[in-house]
Amino acid sequence: MERRISNIEYNSFLSNPNRHCSTNIVPKTISEKWIQGEKPYLHQKTDAITELLTPILGSPFFCAPGFILYHGDCLDIMQKLADLNFFVELTITSPPYNIGKEYEQHLSCEQYMNWCSQWMTAIHSITSATGTFWLNLGYFEVPGKGLCVPISYLLWDKSPFYFQQEIVWNYGAGVSTQKRLCPRNEKWLYFIKNADHYTFNLDDIRDPNVKYPNQKKNGKFRCHPLGKNPSDVWSFPKVTTGNKRSSKERTVHPAQFPLAVVERIVLVSSNPGDIVLDPFAGSCSTGIACHGLDRIFIGFEIQQKYCELSVERFQRYIEERTIHESQKMLFS
Repeated sequence: MERRISNIEYNSFLSNPNRHCSTNIVPKTISEKWIQGEKPYLHQKTDAITELLTPILGSPFFCAPGFILYHGDCLDIMQKLADLNFFVELTITSPPYNIGKEYEQHLSCEQYMNWCSQWMTAIHSITSATGTFWLNLGYFEVPGKGLCVPISYLLWDKSPFYFQQEIVWNYGAGVSTQKRLCPRNEKWLYFIKNADHYTFNLDDIRDPNVKYPNQKKNGKFRCHPLGKNPSDVWSFPKVTTGNKRSSKERTVHPAQFPLAVVERIVLVSSNPGDIVLDPFAGSCSTGIACHGLDRIFIGFEIQQKYCELSVERFQRYIEERTIHESQKMLFS
């Protein structure tokens, strides 16, 4: 009884040992066009985009129908796109957090905020009139002010975008601490360009897990038939490592967010055929989610090794997707 973590009375995980949910290699939600085996409009639109951009940016590092990856600095590339009057419908990204990762140079708090303001403003300049921007941020130390300061508190107003709201992404795994509470969330800042007109496909992301689905008021069902609004607190498993709990989609990239989070954003803030940008592409989670949902992905990544990693991951995803659909058709 003293060791409460070993006692089923206290530890509910003991009654359900398979409670850990590993993330997947491929998106959970996949366009039905995968089953048909062809995406001609993705081929055509990808060819049109590369034909337009190649004279300005050079050849992509990698290109497949619906998936375009460039190797280079996002600020330089976005400036060229702005000069070209090239626009995207949605941007989803997570920048370096200025916490000493191998791919970043440590900056002062002021320098970091100025740098972020530059690329956020650059994203605004190439976002369509009804476009959307989703920004994933963690936290860092502000010397003399605070230890775990959410970066979102510092950046929410540092661009011309209209700030719509903050989404809290809650997860189970994370850093263990002894002199403060263990951090188990990150923030998503949800920006729009036009406060009166923007893409928001709520029905595509409704949560069917309703506690009282048949509750009525005045003879009418209270809840939408497709489910409830998922709210501004999202619970998705983090991309984890470790024996028996490592995520299937895990790569060697040290800051990888799960496909499930990106899928929800892609679905709610874009439509099939839209162009979706990730200026800090990393391991290209955004790209794979977009490809599975019939969007056109354009990514920029400054580190060549992560470009190579992303290409390998994309090819593995295609293989897994093809095998899955073959089996699905075989047993249907």
